[in-house]
Amino acid sequence: MAHRFMRLGPDPDDKPTMPVTREMLVRVAGYFRPYARKGGLVAVTVAVQAGLGVIPPLLTAAVVDRALARHNGGLLNVLIVTWIVLQLLIGLIGVGLAYLNSTIGQSIVFDLRMQLYRSLRSQGMRFFTHARAGEMVSRLSSDVGGVEDVVTSTASQTLSNLFVAVSTLAAMFLLDWRLTFVSLAILPLFVIPTRRVGAIRRELAKRRQRRIAHLSSIVEETLGVSGAHLIKTFGRDEYEISRFAGVSDDYRSVRIRESMVGRWFFMTIQTFWAAAPAIVWLVGGHEVINHTFTIGKIIAFTAYQSRLFVPVNQLLSVHIDVQSALALFERIFEYLDLVPDVVEKPDAIALPEPTGTVRFDDVAFSYRPDLPVLHGVSFEAASGTMTALVGPSGAGKSTIAALVSRLYDPDTGTVSIDATDLHDATLASVADAVGVVSQDTFLFHATLRENLRYAKPDATEEEMIAAARAAQIHDFVASLPEGYDTVVGERGYRLSGGEKQRVSIARAILKDPKVLVLDEATSALDTRSERLIQQAVGELLKGRTAIVIAHRLSTVLAAEQILVIDAGLVAERGRHADLLAKGGLYARLYREQFSGNPPLAEVIA
Repeated sequence: MAHRFMRLGPDPDDKPTMPVTREMLVRVAGYFRPYARKGGLVAVTVAVQAGLGVIPPLLTAAVVDRALARHNGGLLNVLIVTWIVLQLLIGLIGVGLAYLNSTIGQSIVFDLRMQLYRSLRSQGMRFFTHARAGEMVSRLSSDVGGVEDVVTSTASQTLSNLFVAVSTLAAMFLLDWRLTFVSLAILPLFVIPTRRVGAIRRELAKRRQRRIAHLSSIVEETLGVSGAHLIKTFGRDEYEISRFAGVSDDYRSVRIRESMVGRWFFMTIQTFWAAAPAIVWLVGGHEVINHTFTIGKIIAFTAYQSRLFVPVNQLLSVHIDVQSALALFERIFEYLDLVPDVVEKPDAIALPEPTGTVRFDDVAFSYRPDLPVLHGVSFEAASGTMTALVGPSGAGKSTIAALVSRLYDPDTGTVSIDATDLHDATLASVADAVGVVSQDTFLFHATLRENLRYAKPDATEEEMIAAARAAQIHDFVASLPEGYDTVVGERGYRLSGGEKQRVSIARAILKDPKVLVLDEATSALDTRSERLIQQAVGELLKGRTAIVIAHRLSTVLAAEQILVIDAGLVAERGRHADLLAKGGLYARLYREQFSGNPPLAEVIA
């Protein structure tokens, strides 16, 4: 079906490019510093290769002026053999140089990619709730990949070009300084335009990477299972095709402009270099006629001109390549300079063997300064007890759960486990002490076994099966043709909602934390699955503190403590029967949910 694609307006992320600063150049150079010794070996190798490269034109002159002019066959044989051996030696040195360059360049790219990934992994949940996954993928792959060409080739090529240019110019001056000046007289005129072209290319490189990031985000959202399902059910395939085409067209426009920047300029340079040998033959030819120069020297001189063209041309354009690379470094540094909102203190301590008592003392929290979520929340969840958080949607229940596992830090007040402020504890020890089963169940595109053992990689088969039995999922897994080796698909899409939730619960049980946070953990379970979980809950929570968040009040009737959260405050607290007797918000929520029909747990009781 034909369609017009959707063009985009100005990109709000197209900010002016920052000028290149000395600090930025020093920072980039810092990635090369660990490989200084290998870099020195590269410099020596390049110098040797450049020096050897000066010899072939001299051999050409000797062949013409000595061997051929004097009809000396023996000298001709020696010169030709020397020529071949020399070219073979230059080729072998080139192979070794390529290996050194690749080793250094790929090591630098590895360091940069790992530093960037580590920086992203260190960010708190506040960052991930705002950032686009496609943007992060683009920075890790496209931006770092763009830098790869520069660090693996441009640095060494620049050094090589300098040696080649200097050695070639020296040889040209030794042959004839006048012809050398004639060849180079116009070269300074090309330097200033090169700087201007480089600045434009740098700006366009940043725009190009932003478009790639946007494309990556669209692909990430629309080709994933969840996005594809939403698009299909709403019949928005053509809309998404149009949106993708619009971004692609913007990218195409930027790439076309980027490829054309400086084309006229470099065409002028190429024209000059193409005409330069003619000038040499004109001036040098008259010298030959006057018997003050030889034909072999003219041939050698034009060979040096040709040899000089590539390094000079690349040295003029290296500024442009570096400017483009600096634009990518600038984007990478934007992420590297992000400061995590949850940071481990330098003197942080591991939580002592926890018993699981969780305490909130006057905790306030906001995702944005103008939108407070919690206001002075205080409570204690005693070790080995169940504390239920109930209340309207958006009241702050999930935020309390996130604070327990230190996905966020409170603005004021303290959250502690066994009297240790989580601010003072290592992040790893908090992660070990707290297990979370959230309403947004995530499973990797891997086997059930791999998903379960993600919580405890060294778990035995017996431990894994015991956890699955406790979560009432083992019988289902055993009925599958491949059992625990069944691949669940992206985000566990091959499983039902209840099955995914029970796998997630089994994973948390296998971790065996002292504090277990169940954030709407039974929201995806059908009546039978919920009954199975409720029957097992007593066994699951032995010696473990549970903080259970649920809209379905049938799952929290046995809680030792129920906290009713409303507008970021603890509006009510107590046991089920006490809160019903008060006739407050909990009683109203209970009546709305059951309308006179008591939950199954009360009937069984």
